Amino acid sequence: MDSSTFHLSVPLVEIILRGSVVFWFLFLIFRLILRRDMGNVGVGDFLFVVIVADASQNAMTGEAKSIADGLVLISVLVFWNVLIDWLGYHYRWIKKLVEPPPLILVRKGVLQTRAMRKEFISRDEIEAKLREEGIEHLSQVKQLQLEADGQLSIIQYDK
Repeated sequence: MDSSTFHLSVPLVEIILRGSVVFWFLFLIFRLILRRDMGNVGVGDFLFVVIVADASQNAMTGEAKSIADGLVLISVLVFWNVLIDWLGYHYRWIKKLVEPPPLILVRKGVLQTRAMRKEFISRDEIEAKLREEGIEHLSQVKQLQLEADGQLSIIQYDK
């Protein structure tokens, strides 16, 4: 094994800068495009993530060739991810910025079609979720909302 395997082949500042810029660019893309779908990853979504990861690799690493370069880059990405989680936990305004609020899809038994269109959720998908929960009619639903993690939560009227 060559001794350059464990030495930086790219300046440390360049790795940190490249990793940070690509992280924030991808963060914004995922926040704006895939904001709720992470709880429900389909084949197309997974393929998109893999392609984005591959496409962003060169942008992040440049001419990086050593293990040390990769470890520094991974550390930068982990740093930003942990920092966002920490800040979101401690500062409510940051949590609102990085995590979408719940979106009401059914209110008092009535479909909220504008909200459904916004997230590309069909009536059939909502009805399937109701059936999974043993609910026969929309009129039994006080509120159904799409949570930030992509899951649907249902509040029924008291029986």
